[in-house]
Amino acid sequence: MALPSRKCSQWKRKRISVPASLCPKLSESMTKRGMNKTVSDQAIHIDLIAKVRGIASAETYFINLPEASKNHLTYGALLNCYCKALMIDKAEALMDKMKELNLSLTSMPYNSLMTLYTKIGQPEKIPSIIQEMKASDILPDSYTYNVWMRALAAENDITGVERVIDEMKRDGRVSGDWTTYSNLASIYADAGLFDKAEKALKELEKKNARRDLSAYQFLITLYGRTGNLLEVYRVWRSLRLAFPKTANISYLNMIQVLVNLNDLPGAEKCFREWESGHPAYDIRIANVLIGAYAKQGSLKKAEELKERARRSGAKANAKTWEIFLDYYLRNGEIKPAVECVENAIITGRGDGSKWIPSSTVVRELMEHFEKKKDVEGAEGFVEILKKAVDELGVDVFESLLRTYAAAGRTSPIMRRRIKMENVELSEQGRKLLDGISVE
Repeated sequence: MALPSRKCSQWKRKRISVPASLCPKLSESMTKRGMNKTVSDQAIHIDLIAKVRGIASAETYFINLPEASKNHLTYGALLNCYCKALMIDKAEALMDKMKELNLSLTSMPYNSLMTLYTKIGQPEKIPSIIQEMKASDILPDSYTYNVWMRALAAENDITGVERVIDEMKRDGRVSGDWTTYSNLASIYADAGLFDKAEKALKELEKKNARRDLSAYQFLITLYGRTGNLLEVYRVWRSLRLAFPKTANISYLNMIQVLVNLNDLPGAEKCFREWESGHPAYDIRIANVLIGAYAKQGSLKKAEELKERARRSGAKANAKTWEIFLDYYLRNGEIKPAVECVENAIITGRGDGSKWIPSSTVVRELMEHFEKKKDVEGAEGFVEILKKAVDELGVDVFESLLRTYAAAGRTSPIMRRRIKMENVELSEQGRKLLDGISVE
């Protein structure tokens, strides 16, 4: 399981949040000031270094640790880093080394390895790990049971999933918490076993004695997946009672579930309730309704809500433009679709990364320009794409060549452009280039 990533141990105890990028420096400062770090602190430091400076730096830190600090905690931290980075060979080799050294292993390194196999699509390896844990008398925890159930579900072995739950109950050493039953309900819902899913959700509610916000949100989402609108509203009322100052994320979840259940009036009512109590707009919540309006063809409503959000200080984000892009493409409105692509590229993603249109969108728009013999439109779109990607690729250029050929146009610079872009054309592409190139 992942080690803490946003708080160094000294500061965590004081509940002071520290950005991950600063944690390694703060941890190193502790050492310089003579504050001795425990092995647990060193294990956390490995995880932080991997996040901020990369795996190689984490490996160097581990290698330079005194031998007394190289125990199951620091080895486990490095293993967890390998697993999160999907470094299969290194993870497996390090796990073998930990066994060879007869370290005092817990369920945590096994959980990390099982999570890795889940992510890379090899759930069939997990049952053998469970058997190894049993043979070594290593106690599974709640996470172990959850990942085991998911592995069996991936193999469509619902009976096996139920055996895991029964085994957990018989064992008695691990009491399934609400996440276990959320996991079980999700598996049943995926399999279309809605009655069993709802029984699991009832167990989830019993386990949520501490009124965990996430548990309420999972209940709403999963009851939504079973199609039980009455239960969705019942749990929503319980959530609102437990959390009178209801967070944006809860409204976002609820409105999305209502939209998915085609209860648009209910979603609008919930949105108005959120809007009246939250003067600071959250474009993510508005996007859910904008998407619902666009899907049903109500472009005017979608535009009005986007404008209302803008006036309230919430500018359209890349997701907003994606919604309108999808609408315009469905309706064959190419000019506004291209404008949406450009706006999404200019806006970028919330994390600061670039927004790049999907290959499907690019292909659809380029094919339109080909069909319409619209060289100017194609060239304009190519210029927009250059703002998002460093290399346009052979498919875009060959489509551009076909557009020129269809329009009967020539270009004195096309051959030079292709060479500068370092594009390797197909045989058909080279023939097209020969036909349109005029030196």
